[in-house]
Order: sequence, then C-alpha cells, then structure tokens
Amino acid sequence: MQTVTQASQAPASKRDVYLQICQQLDALLTGETDIIANAANTAALLANSLPDINWAGFYFLRGEELVLGPFQGKPACVRIALGKGVCGKAAETAETIVVRDVSQFPGHIACDPASQSEIVAPLVSWGKVLGVLDIDSASVGRFDDEDREGVESVIAVFLEALAGSDWPDLLDESRDLEDA
Repeated sequence: MQTVTQASQAPASKRDVYLQICQQLDALLTGETDIIANAANTAALLANSLPDINWAGFYFLRGEELVLGPFQGKPACVRIALGKGVCGKAAETAETIVVRDVSQFPGHIACDPASQSEIVAPLVSWGKVLGVLDIDSASVGRFDDEDREGVESVIAVFLEALAGSDWPDLLDESRDLEDA
C-alpha cells in the first residue's frame, strides 16, 4: 500500500503576508471615508494578521503633538510630543523608522515595557504629515526592510480609502512636509 503524504506548505513570505493584508484592507475600507472607522479596522487587521506583534495603532498629529487614535494592544501613551520617541521622530522627519532594539533608540518612550522592537511610518497626504502608524513587537529584531515596504503599502491603501474624505481637523493641525 502506497502512502501519500502532503507536502507541508511553506510559510508565506513577509511580502505575501503584506500583499494579503493590503487586499483585505482594500476590501474593508472601500467606500468608507471616516478616518476613525478606517483606522480602527486597519489596526485590528494588522493585529490579527501579523505574527509576533503586541501593539498596532495610530497617532494623529494635533499641533505639536501626536494624540492616540484607534489601536489594538495594551493601553498606550495618549500624547507624544513631536520629535520625541520613535513616533514623534517619524512624524517630525516624515520617514519610516525601523527600530531593531528599542533600548538602543535614544529617547524611546516605553508605553509598554514588553515592546522590544518597533516600526513607525508616517501618514503623509496632501503634502502634510497627518500622523503615524505604530507597530510594536515583544521580540528584538522583529522588523526589517520588508516590513518597512509592507507597512508603507498598508498606509497607501489606508490613505487611498480616505482620498475622497474631508479631513479639516487633521489638515488644520498637521505639518507641512517642507517643515519636516
């Protein structure tokens, strides 16, 4: 008797995981232009789709500080000054920051002491920084350049869904890129 064994399926690459997340996110956000609803669904999707993360969420720029938005994870810092910590620095520079080990990042703000690595990407639209998407992991070295590309593609889907919306509150209190 011959036994047929199924070949074990190789784990999906990070690129494939982010592609799937972007496809699911596009389906979730299509037709919805409310920033809070879309940020909540984006954070939930990331928290349930990315392995080895303990926090995923948004901070929105209000004047010279980031204010906590929808997230998944333990309670978090509510306000972060522009330029402070990883989130504040990403908003200030309008660049994605990947931190392999948060203990090595000068001025890191430890909202959750379990977080060991972090990726923060700015939300940039209409020539302005509107806020950041922050994702943390309890593992050192969790994030890399593939995650940077993936998270930036997630932000592109998020912002595209909001392209037809009116964001007067965020636009009034956001930073022009020429200030970054």
